[in-house]
Amino acid sequence: MTYEAKSNLTRRQFGWSALGMGAAARLGLGAAALEGLFDARAKGQAAANASDVTGANSLEAHAAARGHLYGAAVVPELLDVEGIVAGHSSDGYTNLVTAQTGILVGENAMKWPALRPSADQFDFTGADRLMRFANLTGKRVRGHNLCWHEALPRWFQGTVTKDNARQILTDHIRVVAGHFRGQIQSWDVVNEAIEPKDGLANGLRKSPWLELIGPDYIELAFRTAAEADPHAKLTYNDYDIEQDSPRPAEKRAQVLALLRRFKSRGVPIHAVGVQSHLPADGDQPGAGLQSFIREAAKMGLEVYVTEMDVKFHGQNATQTEEDAAVAAVYRNYLNLVLAEPNVPNVLTWGITDAHTWLTHLNHEAPGTAPAIRQRPMPFDDDLNPTPAFFALRAALDGAHSIPAAKAG
Repeated sequence: MTYEAKSNLTRRQFGWSALGMGAAARLGLGAAALEGLFDARAKGQAAANASDVTGANSLEAHAAARGHLYGAAVVPELLDVEGIVAGHSSDGYTNLVTAQTGILVGENAMKWPALRPSADQFDFTGADRLMRFANLTGKRVRGHNLCWHEALPRWFQGTVTKDNARQILTDHIRVVAGHFRGQIQSWDVVNEAIEPKDGLANGLRKSPWLELIGPDYIELAFRTAAEADPHAKLTYNDYDIEQDSPRPAEKRAQVLALLRRFKSRGVPIHAVGVQSHLPADGDQPGAGLQSFIREAAKMGLEVYVTEMDVKFHGQNATQTEEDAAVAAVYRNYLNLVLAEPNVPNVLTWGITDAHTWLTHLNHEAPGTAPAIRQRPMPFDDDLNPTPAFFALRAALDGAHSIPAAKAG
């Protein structure tokens, strides 16, 4: 088995490629490439400050009114920390994030390639920038992630063996979770460890960690994280468990079985993350996910919506039709999950259409026609609120109220 990144950019790999751009930005390199991807920094200042969607009308405020946290994945290199320190930022993206969110997660800043340029070196530049911004603006932070089968650094394949994998994993978790001890609301400790189609016992995914350590790598990661930061809520995070069609239903059942094994063994776990990458024009979540959330509640677990966005596949629709379809998914999905009392956090995977990985996937597969321009976020390229914003805000208004003592 090889662990190098595949040549074709997939949904799970876009963030990995963006790490290189983040590093280039810190070093003053690749400016043209960065500007091409993230050109919304200078746009939409008036929209970002529009009174009808900020202050008491923001997503943050509407979430907080029900005891919830709304947040988003962000790119730390694009946040004008220096402007915040000086008392004012003219940057639209920075002001939008400040105005709308109560909790943040680094899209890539806390993944292995960003933190581990070599086996014996850690680099917290991007992650520390995110934490500084959060501290200055009063935001909570989620950590993403401590153990994943993807986004492994290039040195991994030639360095990590069955003899040292356990030590390398535990050292990584101790150093990283220890670095942010007491500052993280929740850690995605293990990400995407279940894949029934791989045909392994307990639905486990074929992964470097499974091959090198064995099935107990998941439990090892959680126990190590609990020791490194006893203050953070420890989360198992996965995708494609939302719908009731056979494949997601089977995967969801295996995730639930994993959680039950953890509880029976006394493994420290506090929450499960449902990523919520959803289609606008496909099967939608329903009773199966609702039952999953309630079963998690019986185990004393919270459920977080950790990476929500909505992809539109139609090729001939108007922008109005696309926006309406995307907004309908936000409304229906969040009405379903936020009715449950153990779902306190909703995070979107990005906050503007300009910064979503979906925008930059120009082809579904090599040789196919360009995909439709995606509008999956609460704000568009110019930082104007989209119909999804209003659907999300309305869903937060209807959420099950959570007492302040239990929120976050």
